[in-house]
Amino acid sequence: MSKYALLILLLCSITSISQNCKNTLSGKVIDQHDGTLLVEATIIIVGSEEVVQTDLNGKFIISNLCDGTYNVQVSHADCLTKVFIVKVFGNKTKNFKLEHHIEELNQISIKGKSYTDKSKTILESTISKKELENFSSGTLGDALNSLSGVSSLNTGNTVVKPLINGLHSSRVVIINNGVRMEDQEWGAEHAPNVDINSVGNLTLIKGAGALQYSGDAVGGVIVAESAKVPVKDSIYGKTLLTGASNGRGAVLTSQLTKTYQNGWYAAVQGTLKRFGDFEAPDYVLSNTGIFERNASLRLGLNRFDYGFEVYYSLFKNEIGILRASHLGGAQDQVRALNSDVPLVIDDFTYDISKPRQEVTHQLARIKGFKKFENFGKLSLQYDFQRNNRLEYDIRRGDDKASVDLELNTHTLLVDLDASLTDQIRLKTGVMAGYQENFPNPSTGVRRLIPDYDKYDLGIYAIVDYEFNDDLTLEAGARFDYTHMDVFKFYRTSFWESRNYGEQFSEIVVQELGNQISTNPKLNFYNVSGTIGATYEFDDKNKLFFNYSLASRAPNPSELFSEGLHHSASRIELGDLSFNSEIGHKIALTFQHEKEKLSFSMNPYINTINDFIVIEPTGVEQNLGGSFQVWEYRQTNAQLLGVDLDASYTFTENLSYNHQFSLVKGYDRTFDEPLISIPSVNTKNEIVYQNQKINNLRLSLQSDYVFRQNEYPNNNFEVYIPETETTETVDVSTPPDAYHLLNFNSSIDFKINKQSNLTVGFGVTNVFNTSYRNYLNRLRYYADDLGRNILLNIKFNY
Repeated sequence: MSKYALLILLLCSITSISQNCKNTLSGKVIDQHDGTLLVEATIIIVGSEEVVQTDLNGKFIISNLCDGTYNVQVSHADCLTKVFIVKVFGNKTKNFKLEHHIEELNQISIKGKSYTDKSKTILESTISKKELENFSSGTLGDALNSLSGVSSLNTGNTVVKPLINGLHSSRVVIINNGVRMEDQEWGAEHAPNVDINSVGNLTLIKGAGALQYSGDAVGGVIVAESAKVPVKDSIYGKTLLTGASNGRGAVLTSQLTKTYQNGWYAAVQGTLKRFGDFEAPDYVLSNTGIFERNASLRLGLNRFDYGFEVYYSLFKNEIGILRASHLGGAQDQVRALNSDVPLVIDDFTYDISKPRQEVTHQLARIKGFKKFENFGKLSLQYDFQRNNRLEYDIRRGDDKASVDLELNTHTLLVDLDASLTDQIRLKTGVMAGYQENFPNPSTGVRRLIPDYDKYDLGIYAIVDYEFNDDLTLEAGARFDYTHMDVFKFYRTSFWESRNYGEQFSEIVVQELGNQISTNPKLNFYNVSGTIGATYEFDDKNKLFFNYSLASRAPNPSELFSEGLHHSASRIELGDLSFNSEIGHKIALTFQHEKEKLSFSMNPYINTINDFIVIEPTGVEQNLGGSFQVWEYRQTNAQLLGVDLDASYTFTENLSYNHQFSLVKGYDRTFDEPLISIPSVNTKNEIVYQNQKINNLRLSLQSDYVFRQNEYPNNNFEVYIPETETTETVDVSTPPDAYHLLNFNSSIDFKINKQSNLTVGFGVTNVFNTSYRNYLNRLRYYADDLGRNILLNIKFNY
């Protein structure tokens, strides 16, 4: 037995001596998001005492390893620690990728070299998720109105369209979770169909620099995104309840998100909003209630190297239009403009009567991406939108909608985001879209917007060049082709008054007595571009320069409108001969950020050739009553202005914020001011915040809006049959300047380890000031909102 034991011992010794234990394992530790090399990452061979760290180049090497299979643990600060199985036979090179979990604030960082920036050479404005919650009972336009350079074009207080540096509607592109919104945005009283409570990140780009989204954003781009989800096993959510005294209503919104460490996630969100008639300081604004129901669902997989997401949202809104804005005759128009109170004032009610609008917007999107090493990130997206719009006029014995539109939009996007070198980054992509508009012919009213099919094709490329640590250059170009195939009936009298018979005889299909059937087929070829630079003088001072060229094809409303726009309470007339708008904008921004004092100054000039403007030209009487006539025309325009933001920290708990915006708009063809340009306005705010007292926050804001002293004279005269006199209808003179004081507060309470409660209290228009805003389309008939007391309760869990 001893001989056998000796033989076994000898064989083991020979095996031990012959095993190779001089192998090395080397490689790099890399951020899986963008390929950044991770310094001081820790690599441990599980079950041994072998521990190494990566050097300044993200490299590591482990020596004296035997042949075999090892469990290698890799970790880094703010990263998810991972264990990799590695087989070592001889020298082995292996790169490890970690998901870099830098704590995010649900807000886009404003950094010139950040890959999250939409444009590298335009200073982006952002609204944090916490700030967005203050607008839970409002709209997307209300939230954006808190930023410098942004005003709003209002129809009452429930229809709020963002107006960026003096431009709105089709000139402002809204991106909702990666989808360009197509929701009949041409209308002055068509608010964006986006639930403010579903937005996690809200970014504003003042200009057309973000060519990956569009080339026709003459005014700017608004990007609304859902909050990012972590890659870990978790379930969390929040419920927010807001009650308001003005309108005697409330908003209830709730979100729930479930995530898994393997990358799967799902999120559901819903909002219910109900308000009755709102009130001015001295009277009820009859028929101004709102009933809104929204829901959204996200489901996806995020493996960092690849992933996909399915998204669906439903936005359903019923909005009352001020009853006093729909009048019976020319005499009523004059009476309304000369009266200090609305001609119709009823008791408060939650009922929404005619005139009103009902909008249902559905959005579905599926998006997938794949990251290729040494190549970049390739994304593919398809989205579908269906917008149903109903507008109800006051018609006796008829409950049909006067305007009934269904707009269906299909879009396919392919995008590539690649690092060509350490200094050069390329974004490029292709977009193809098809849109179909169907106006229901059974309304019994002439269709304002005709049937049409629209085809879009776009291609873009943007190059960022990091010249050095201080200077970043950006250049981009985009080409868009648009084809419209339209079927429209023209009134013979209108056709002849515009001299269309000589200009467009080839589009006539059939002449039917007092109507002419036509089939216009229009093509638009638009080129857009951007060039700019960002220079960092030091870590406190930065300069942005950007020139952007934006080309916008006229929308169907501008081309084909010919009838009563009911919820706008006016007759609108378009022009078939319009060309594309061409905008040239130069913007310069200086940013200074210091511990106590921070500010940014943004002067700009925007010259727009073939600018399309709509303005009042008269009054027309029909069976529905007396309505102002507004006509589109094309001219050359120039807008110039400056936006200023500043903040100063007095102490750890006390700070001051300031905003100032000025924009001037001129019609260069007729050498007169443009209509509907925002007044000069300034906001000043004192904020007290103390984290030691349950994060108590108190703020007092002063909002001063100057009188608009530069405006065109669009007054006209009407004949009053009752008195057999001619009266001047003054639709031009702006209202007086006004000053509002607003108060807001919040405090946090810890419920348990995972949950907390935030209680907020606020008052807008503290002194119940009577005022009228120049950009509120209903200012002719009533004052704006009076005092509003809000109570906000948020439960995070």
